[in-house]
Amino acid sequence: MEARDGIGLKISNDTLQLIDQTWLPHTEQWLTITDTPAMIEAIHGLKVRGAPMIGIAAALFLATKASAGAGADSLADDLARLRDARPTAVNLMFAMDRLAAALERNGPAGLIETAESLADRDAMLCEAIADNGAARIAHGEQIMTHCNTGALATAGIGTALGVIRRAHEQGKAIHVWVNETRPLLQGGRLTAWELGRLGIPYTLISDSMAAAVMATHRIDRVIVGADRIAANGDTANKIGTYGLAVAARYHGARFEVAAPYTTLDPECDDGSAIEIEQRSPAEVQGVAGAAGALRWAPIDAPVYNPAFDITPAELIDSWILDIDVFDRTDVAGGALDAGGGAFG
Repeated sequence: MEARDGIGLKISNDTLQLIDQTWLPHTEQWLTITDTPAMIEAIHGLKVRGAPMIGIAAALFLATKASAGAGADSLADDLARLRDARPTAVNLMFAMDRLAAALERNGPAGLIETAESLADRDAMLCEAIADNGAARIAHGEQIMTHCNTGALATAGIGTALGVIRRAHEQGKAIHVWVNETRPLLQGGRLTAWELGRLGIPYTLISDSMAAAVMATHRIDRVIVGADRIAANGDTANKIGTYGLAVAARYHGARFEVAAPYTTLDPECDDGSAIEIEQRSPAEVQGVAGAAGALRWAPIDAPVYNPAFDITPAELIDSWILDIDVFDRTDVAGGALDAGGGAFG
């Protein structure tokens, strides 16, 4: 297999390593993934996260197993188990379905080739998304983003954060407002870390400040990623995204979704059909990570903790994909109906 050395994923000597994102930004710890339960646990525990990265990491893990001599039956069983590891993120299902078809056609060698192709293609898709999105950004814009959509979340430079990065590289003097993204703080921990490494000016805010910042700092646009996009444009993304779209509409800021074609789900008519992952109450009752653990709520406090929400297409101004940028009129006319098959 080809060696890889990314910000969040490495392959050397047919062994997959993932940076444990739960320890960032305080500590850079790398996990060696040697078996399927460890890969599933890394996904469940958000040690690897971001819809594109989940799919790519799982695919490359299976490729390392195939390269080490795993047979077709064993790989098929692992494919099925991994496909269901995170129900909202369609990229994982897309990758596993592609690998299953390749395994059936050409055996383990076909799986390896397809996994490496998916990883390389994701990096290219990120570049196309970045170019398409940055072309729409004017000099000096104030941009808000949510969760983490950069190199940690993809095999390339990122989706929404890739657009921001490309605009910065073009010298557009942008400023980024980063929502901390409760309850697991992917914005505060991961996006702030990536922006700092890239030298992109940013300000970190709590999620509850977002609407007030839109009102007082004239935010030009909000750019977010996506975990699944239905055929009608309804978009599943990190919890809190829907509220940002509502606030953006009121305050006149554009609201844009940046994602690769692999995030489109043509089998899903609208957002009501998207399964929303429910996570542990402990994530809301307190916090745990490299800095230690702290509980602030009563241990028996009832908790509702959906990982994602659905933003209706009516609140989204544009979908920035690798193939093109679509507005609401395009999407209402069926631009997303064909899904990934039309673009991939």
